[in-house]
Amino acid sequence: MNRREFVNGAAGIVIGGIPLGSAAAQEPFPSAVAGVRIVDSEIARTATALARAASPPYLFNHAVRTFLFGSLIGRALGLKWDDEVLYLACMLHDLGLTEKFEGELPFEIQGAEQAKRFLEEHSYAKHKAGLVWDGIAMHASLIGHYKQAEIRLVGEGAGADVLGPDSSQIKQAELDEVLRTLPRLQFKKSFLQTCQDVVRRYPAGATRSFMRDVGERYVREFRPRNFCDAVVHAPFAE
Repeated sequence: MNRREFVNGAAGIVIGGIPLGSAAAQEPFPSAVAGVRIVDSEIARTATALARAASPPYLFNHAVRTFLFGSLIGRALGLKWDDEVLYLACMLHDLGLTEKFEGELPFEIQGAEQAKRFLEEHSYAKHKAGLVWDGIAMHASLIGHYKQAEIRLVGEGAGADVLGPDSSQIKQAELDEVLRTLPRLQFKKSFLQTCQDVVRRYPAGATRSFMRDVGERYVREFRPRNFCDAVVHAPFAE
């Protein structure tokens, strides 16, 4: 079954509570962008359909751009990685920001847990699923930069798309092709609004990642827990 057959046949299929037969889930998908091949395995197609169904269009495009930019950066750095693992981690890395999958945990761990459940349901190799989990959970942290390429490049790709790419790693022609194929759709405004909404609903999940910055800047009622308070109120007599 090729990609188009899979997507067009998705009507009636439900993954993680998400119906995959919507018009959005049936949009054509390119086979390659800026010289980067879109992974076309069965699990990759299923993850693509899940990400598209769960995410608003701007966030879905960001997920794909994350994979493309991560791959281009990996090439520029001479890294070696498993394309499928990187693709899965990139496509699913922001599940924790979607209405379907958001929750009490920090969004990156929330998303990693949902991705883990999805991969377990599809009997994905445990060691590869672990890399996907790490790639998602660490993508907003500098720690990921020092891990395996599959983990590192999720954060590198997402960072390039959110903050801008390094011109020594991604050529202007490559950037232009990526943005033509997967437009940003007012990403800046939409992304910050999504983050604000998640912080309002789940303030305890806004840890020392960028989500705390968003909360402190935009969410008036946000009162993050302070580590010093936790130490002072620890249940020990001193």
